Amino acid sequence: PPSSADRFGALYGGSLAMRQVFAILERACRSNAPVLLLGESGTGKELMARGVHNHSPRKDGPFVVFDCGASTETLIESDLFGHVKGAFTGAAGDRVGAFAAAHGGTLFLDEIGDLPVSLQPKLLRMLEAGEVVPVGGRKSEKYDVRVVAATHRDVFGEVARGGFRGDLYYRLAVVEVHVPPLRQRREDIAHLVTMFLDKAGASQLAAQVGGEALARLMRYHWPGNVRELRNVITRAVALAGPDDDFQSLPFVFRPTL
Repeated sequence: PPSSADRFGALYGGSLAMRQVFAILERACRSNAPVLLLGESGTGKELMARGVHNHSPRKDGPFVVFDCGASTETLIESDLFGHVKGAFTGAAGDRVGAFAAAHGGTLFLDEIGDLPVSLQPKLLRMLEAGEVVPVGGRKSEKYDVRVVAATHRDVFGEVARGGFRGDLYYRLAVVEVHVPPLRQRREDIAHLVTMFLDKAGASQLAAQVGGEALARLMRYHWPGNVRELRNVITRAVALAGPDDDFQSLPFVFRPTL
């Protein structure tokens, strides 16, 4: 059944679609089970991961974010698992990886679908046994880490195509959550607009949300999801004239492709 709450951590969602997601997260956060968040970019997956951590028994431990798509293929292994001095040219000393930094807490692996296939067995070993050998090391290091992963990719389709290991997918997707795009939860837009107006320092306009201006926001397809909505509202406030009310705010939308 859907959650009775319209918030989970820093996320708002009064729609049925979001309250169903919140219900899963509320239960999942009490365990150490890995969570896989699937959804388009800009839907709030990192905020969900942080909420899982903050509502879990690990809340006093570290919360570490690692973007699998932001590191080069040659360095990602070191960034994740660490390395020892002399492991490769330029390794002047030991380095702590993301798993070591998250010991006792939660590691959020963003864009897990971008992780090179060559590194996926090592990640699987870490998830299965709780230990991994740093780059250039000889002995395994044990880490107590809860993993929350996220991707915008069709990772199940990637498994079928051979771009992602099936055993790693099933290990990560113990709790699989499909995050709805904003166009599937339009009833949340008015409240989100009010929130973003307040954050942009235009609280006097928040009480005016409605009318044709809101209808325009509701009709737009929001390919960038909540992140794009936040940017549209922040830009409109920044470019607004001193006498503009909510109806005359200069909303600028991405052209339809």
